[in-house]
Amino acid sequence: MRKAKLTLHPSFRIGEISPRLFGAFLEPIGSMVNGSMYNPKHPTADDLGLRRDFMDGLRAAGLPSVRLPGGNFVSGWNWKDSIGPRAQRKTRLDLAWHQFIPNDVGHDEYLRWAERVGAEALYTVNLGTGTLSDAADIVEYTNFERGTYWSDLRRQNGHAAPYKVKTWYLGNEMDGPWQIASWEKNPAGYGVLAHETSKAMKFIDPTIETAACVSSSPFLSHYPEWDRQVLEACYETVDYISMHHYHSAPTGNVAALLAGYQAFEQYIQTEISLCDYVKTKLRVGKTMMLSLDEYGSMTRPAGKAHWGMNGRTPAWTFYSFDPDQTYVRHDPDDWSTRRRAPLSGEMLRTLGTCTVLLTLLRHADRVKIGCATGGLGDLCMTDREHVWKGAAYYPFTQMIRWATGTSLRPVVTCEQYQVEGYALDDMNQYVGFENVDYIQAAAALNKEENELTVFVLNADWEDAQQFTLDVRGFAQWKFLGHTCLSSGDPDARNSYERPDVLIPREVMDTAFDKGVCEAVLPRLSWNVFRFQK
Repeated sequence: MRKAKLTLHPSFRIGEISPRLFGAFLEPIGSMVNGSMYNPKHPTADDLGLRRDFMDGLRAAGLPSVRLPGGNFVSGWNWKDSIGPRAQRKTRLDLAWHQFIPNDVGHDEYLRWAERVGAEALYTVNLGTGTLSDAADIVEYTNFERGTYWSDLRRQNGHAAPYKVKTWYLGNEMDGPWQIASWEKNPAGYGVLAHETSKAMKFIDPTIETAACVSSSPFLSHYPEWDRQVLEACYETVDYISMHHYHSAPTGNVAALLAGYQAFEQYIQTEISLCDYVKTKLRVGKTMMLSLDEYGSMTRPAGKAHWGMNGRTPAWTFYSFDPDQTYVRHDPDDWSTRRRAPLSGEMLRTLGTCTVLLTLLRHADRVKIGCATGGLGDLCMTDREHVWKGAAYYPFTQMIRWATGTSLRPVVTCEQYQVEGYALDDMNQYVGFENVDYIQAAAALNKEENELTVFVLNADWEDAQQFTLDVRGFAQWKFLGHTCLSSGDPDARNSYERPDVLIPREVMDTAFDKGVCEAVLPRLSWNVFRFQK
């Protein structure tokens, strides 16, 4: 059995933790909007056709924030088509995902849904086919009190009070060749547009904050030069950079999946360095904050790959002009056209998400927003009829509840492993991961509640680890308990019929004496240690 040690001290401060670090991302792909969020035929549907069971589940989970309404979708979406009486709304084609958009769920429904869930809406405007004027109009419609065309139209459409949306994203993945009206070839042009749009939006509502896109993938060949040019053009008027990253490992390669935290670490550190470089170059006093508002960690089958490409692929490879391509019309009550979630590997997918959550918490001083692409499902699984709690519900809600206050830097001593390079396709190629920690951790100190919570992931796929947790720096604190989520069955999963297959259990044999915990961490497990003063 391998041995590991983690040491914590109240002086090991990283920064204050934003509650928006543990949010989710919503885009109308498949069933997430038409089916899970919206289904007027569902027994729990409310006056807007929104599923109450899904909203209740997310509200109970404590979802703090959600970025919406996209995603690639938003770069071709005209929000003005989606307001007013449903019978008068325009049906359009979604060029990003080859589906019909009837706009049954429009601008107001997205924001009212967020209100009813109790989550802060983080809104993405269209800077692909959209214009600065469209972005200014949407802020006026959404946040201005009354007395103008757009604000009075909102009141006429049934929402008298302003929505008071605080955070606005200036487009989506604007460097991606796959993006509609991409700015891939003109980063300075996008930076100027973001700068001017941010100004106009803040002239209407000076209380808002804006986020500019940086490169949507560290695999793209223009990264990070594209990011630098954008930042130099808009640094002075925006408040965040919007970052996206999806880590993938070959099917069955657990070591590569759980090493993915290093990819996120490198991405975050590079963007922080770029921001600080531009801050110094422009002689600006403001420190830029980061928003990782799309992310995921997953396994998938490897496709054809030409080594050494790393995003240096012709633009046409990202959009196939298939003469047999058809557009799908999704009926929210018919799931026959939906993407199906995998029926196995739920515990591994959960641990993959946990590696990113831990990384975000370790960078709480600069990363202030996190939106998991699968976050809504992590907090409330759905099918056509039901909702239930998947395995990821537990670590996610533990983070929402207990990762509050100040992030502390964990000092970990453990064995490490290596991952050889691999390629999943021409774009997603990894040179490998070196010195990967079997034990990954983060910690939060809530002084107001006198609570300390330590989150620990054992990535060892072969054996348990003998674990020592040294918190002697916290004199006179008592040990509240140790919970563990693990499974010896790789195919185990929760379902509506069997929702308790994967749930945390109290570990009764963890010892605590004179500020030191001694525990055994099962293989591939998620562990939470709690203390109180």
